Amino acid sequence: MSAQQKAKELGIDLSEQEKGYLNLCIKSGGQLITSGHVSDIKGIVGGDLTVDDGYKAARECAEKILRSVYNTHGTLDGLRVVKLLGCVYSAPDFTDQHLVINGASDLFHELYGKDGHGYHARSALGFAALPTGVAAEVEAIFALL
Repeated sequence: MSAQQKAKELGIDLSEQEKGYLNLCIKSGGQLITSGHVSDIKGIVGGDLTVDDGYKAARECAEKILRSVYNTHGTLDGLRVVKLLGCVYSAPDFTDQHLVINGASDLFHELYGKDGHGYHARSALGFAALPTGVAAEVEAIFALL
């Protein structure tokens, strides 16, 4: 099953997006580079939110990234996930950002294979605040195959 078929089966929204203030996904050479996509879930992970809440927030970000990629490229197929940057709104003593950003990585593994085109480089960082108080923000780079 293709990545796009899997995404549709998972109920990921691939509907058309309105243009915003910034480009959500841009094609440059043989790559698709996304802006940071934020979760709808708000709060501080390790404070009022659990790691599981943060995981769900990161997965939301990945779903939004897929929508932007689809709207720019016309398909989710023929891509390799190259790099993710995951940002977590974290309590001062919280150190499990990597477990939160697994929410995004795991979705890409589901669609592209953990040992295949979904096997990517990643950074997971904690922040004292994120825009509008969101729990997570993720950006991605994809290679066109």
